Amino acid sequence: MFRIFATSSRLTRVSHRTLATIATPETIANSSSVTRHDWSKREIEEIFSTPLLDLVFRAASIHRQHQDPSKIQLCTLMNIKTGGCTEDCSYCSQSSRYSTPTKASRLIDIEPVLEAARKAKENGSTRFCMGAAWRDLAGRKRGFERILHMVKEVRGMGMEVCTTLGMLSPEQARQLKEAGLTAYNHNLDTSREFYPQVITTRSYDERLGTIEAVRDAGISVCSGGILGLGESDADRIGLIWEVSNMPEHPESFPVNALVPIPGTPLEKNEPVKYHTLIRTIATARIVLPKTIIRLAAGRNTLAESEQAMCFMAGANAVFTGEQMLTTPCSPWDEDKAMMDRWGLQGMRSFESEKVAMKEGMTAPPSEPVLSEAKTQSEQASL
Repeated sequence: MFRIFATSSRLTRVSHRTLATIATPETIANSSSVTRHDWSKREIEEIFSTPLLDLVFRAASIHRQHQDPSKIQLCTLMNIKTGGCTEDCSYCSQSSRYSTPTKASRLIDIEPVLEAARKAKENGSTRFCMGAAWRDLAGRKRGFERILHMVKEVRGMGMEVCTTLGMLSPEQARQLKEAGLTAYNHNLDTSREFYPQVITTRSYDERLGTIEAVRDAGISVCSGGILGLGESDADRIGLIWEVSNMPEHPESFPVNALVPIPGTPLEKNEPVKYHTLIRTIATARIVLPKTIIRLAAGRNTLAESEQAMCFMAGANAVFTGEQMLTTPCSPWDEDKAMMDRWGLQGMRSFESEKVAMKEGMTAPPSEPVLSEAKTQSEQASL
């Protein structure tokens, strides 16, 4: 294309050549005007393989069309039943098949969970997640009733509530919805092709069946994967392809970096490369423009500048607090201070458009999540 600039003595014609790899406003608009559910693996591979800075720029541009780039959701995850799981997930210290530092325990009582949820809310978390190390809920009627009570009480605090309890039946999903559950986490972990090398006790289709039951019950789906399992780029692309072709894109897509745990089959795996993490986040943002991308396990190993690049590439939620299920987590104070330095704010509960629609809300509650600096300033003026 040519542009003409007027000067005091002459007209100057300047030629601009657009490189095929550069994300122009036109290509960004064409790629993000409609949320698609028919992506091909070839298309996703082409996105994933884009020169990294161009990929991040394109993802950041699409992120700004569909999300508020100044908002990050703070989520807190609590293990309500640790260890003793009969599954053989090769990355997990909670499997009863491996000798790990994690010791099995019973489902905890309701009050400690509610105390933890109140503490999380006071520290700015707007989603409270509860995880139980089970394959499914078969034969756990009393335990399930206790969890339904937990869900109801935490939802009554005005927080989003998420659980991860293994496989669900449609009826169990319906009961969770009636109790007030906002979202259900059920990760696919990796591609269909690589999955059997990671887990053999539960099939890929069984995982998809639980996701279908959750979606049909009107609960938001939280489903993502783990990087560093020994998978290839093709498997990372395959994972994104799986979720992008669901009837509804997941409300959130967690991106976990494997934390190798002694005693598990993957204890000697090398950490996933940082550029691979960024590529995965950016590709997911482009393909899933309205989905929240959750920067999950392994985030505590990233420098602050590396986390900022993740946010630039499209990540807009983190897990924060004392710890995740069995791995370290960045504490609230550090995360709030980091967000203040980068000019980021916490999302309100139900602020996500996809979550609000699932909950039948026309707008999120009006209570803002204040930054640490603003909160301290207002308190000082009282």
